[in-house]
Amino acid sequence: MDIDTITSEVVDACLGIHRELGPGLLESVYELVLASELERRGLKVARQVPVDIEFRGQRHASAFRIDLLVDDRVILEIKSVERLNNAYLKQLLTYLRLTHQPVGLLLNFAGATMKEGIRRVVNDHRQPQRPSASPRLRVKRESGEE
Repeated sequence: MDIDTITSEVVDACLGIHRELGPGLLESVYELVLASELERRGLKVARQVPVDIEFRGQRHASAFRIDLLVDDRVILEIKSVERLNNAYLKQLLTYLRLTHQPVGLLLNFAGATMKEGIRRVVNDHRQPQRPSASPRLRVKRESGEE
């Protein structure tokens, strides 16, 4: 399955979960339900994936954890906060860089609608001629590229 199809499945699942459960639950609940729903759709999902980092020749085990890793290439960072801020986007972009993954989704389930809580973050992933994600779901890179 290509990355755009995976992210489309994730977004569709999130919309359905938010519609049924609403905002206000803990991040861990949304993580559990989303992982289950994505597996039901035939996707491979790993929860709370520990990631080692190497810094100046020293390896640091389980320096951080990825909320969900879908099909070994899309990172999902789940939030349930009043407002998303740039720190969350930078966090996800750093996770993408350190794991060499191409795409991540920042998912905030706390808003009135799920659509306002979805941000797509890209790490050197080349978009097709017609990007599948709307401009609202893409984060502009410092160089001005999306």
